[in-house]
Amino acid sequence: MKTLSRRACLQSVAAGFASAAMLRSSATGATAQRTVPAPTGLCLNEDNSHYFSTRAGQTLNRETVASWVDQYAHTQVRELMLCPNSMRTSYDSKVWDPIWKGYDPDGPDDQPLLASTPAAARKGARNWIHTAWQLQRAGIDPYQLWIERARRHGISPWISMRMNDVHNVDDERSYIHSEFWRQNPQLRRVNYRLDRSADRAFDYGRAEVREHHFKLIRELAERYDFDGLELDWMRFGYHFQPGHERAGLEILTEFTAEVRRLLNVWEKKRGHKIRLGARVPSRPQTALGLGYDPATWARKKLIDMLVVTPFWASIETDMPIETWQELLRGTSVTLAAGLEVLIRTHPESKQFQKNTLETVRGAASSLLDRGADRIYLFNYMDSQTAMDDLENYPTLLREAGRADTLQGKARRHVLTFADTWAPGEPSAIPLPAQCPADRWRAFRLATGPVPTGGVAFARLGVEGLTEADVANCEVRLNGEACKFGGKIELKTPKPESPVYSFPVPLTMLQRGYNVIEFASKRDCRITWVEIAFA
Repeated sequence: MKTLSRRACLQSVAAGFASAAMLRSSATGATAQRTVPAPTGLCLNEDNSHYFSTRAGQTLNRETVASWVDQYAHTQVRELMLCPNSMRTSYDSKVWDPIWKGYDPDGPDDQPLLASTPAAARKGARNWIHTAWQLQRAGIDPYQLWIERARRHGISPWISMRMNDVHNVDDERSYIHSEFWRQNPQLRRVNYRLDRSADRAFDYGRAEVREHHFKLIRELAERYDFDGLELDWMRFGYHFQPGHERAGLEILTEFTAEVRRLLNVWEKKRGHKIRLGARVPSRPQTALGLGYDPATWARKKLIDMLVVTPFWASIETDMPIETWQELLRGTSVTLAAGLEVLIRTHPESKQFQKNTLETVRGAASSLLDRGADRIYLFNYMDSQTAMDDLENYPTLLREAGRADTLQGKARRHVLTFADTWAPGEPSAIPLPAQCPADRWRAFRLATGPVPTGGVAFARLGVEGLTEADVANCEVRLNGEACKFGGKIELKTPKPESPVYSFPVPLTMLQRGYNVIEFASKRDCRITWVEIAFA
């Protein structure tokens, strides 16, 4: 049965999007049904260092620490995902190295633990280490306090475990690394090159690696009374030697089953359901190519939540939610669409801009319209690692998880890209787009529902043309000609190239996908494409 399930999954994704059967049922309104919680809402991930580094130097007691959760009360946050680890833990683990192992609180900033860290980064690193150490010395466990406070507010507390974090692996001596990683280079997934961080991630094909990570899962389940445990496979997403991912499908399915069995034991001890979640790449074919088989996990009732997401380089505004729905047909798995805080239109871009309220509204409204049960916010914290217009953070928390609270609000739909691909998988990056003279180029944007009022604009970032040249270009939306609206100064996020606006009547737009076509009399390059509603 397992083989047939995987074959069905592969056949489904090979079609590119959903199966013909799904498309027929969608046309008649009879979409695949899943039994999922209603209404929709937000999941919010708090990482393993942010709180500690940003509260350094403050007087922290049990109430001060617990009150951090209060900002999420009476918002759309339904699950609070608390991450306690990278390679080390931010609590006093007995099975992994805590972040303060080897730390001298009275020592200088260049003490051995921090000596290899660049001088400019030492203060932030020490803030994290010292605050976590102080709380441990005071007998304060922030994760326990946050779990208790979240429940008081009716928010479901989860622990989100990073399954293969490799921050800073270009520096073997970095304070963030475990001794187990340093002492066992033979357990890494690639040892013949050092092209990227994920080359030095652990190889889950090795039993020692799986047992090392399962030790922490056991401890977390014993230590914390959480509602759910998330296995965050997207930190950093690559867990097997190149070419061994097919075997990885079986390995991670059995690993997930073992975790589920462990949680079943703790359900009886705790007296309540403990859910299991997984965070995986945004597209099913990439997930399979990297060794993840979420459709089988769902059908075997191993998981209760699936988060599909980019890794980090940009928010991904066009994730195939409908395909995931079809793969989860007949299950009760909650499907969450993960939003990263960065927004870039292509990997060449050197602009590491962050999303704003309007760009999050755009992505969320489209993904919810396509069938996502949750919008999952990753790196959307209350300071530093956060959206650019942080003053709008409270509004974001009260709007971005439901279609009705997004309705009628200004939003921007920006064309971005998928940043995670299996080894050897062809990658499709729509921008930047070279536009030879007198040749049409088309850009497809997922924009969700069409507003009932307001105005809309198609916006293009163009290099190599003057404003007069762009005025003479032909631009069409869904086949209909667009009028030239002139050069504009776009609010951030924006490209380095000039941006030109084309006002379009709402009657030209369609629910779901809209296609912008462009033709120029001269060679040029398109670096930015968006549709905005105001």
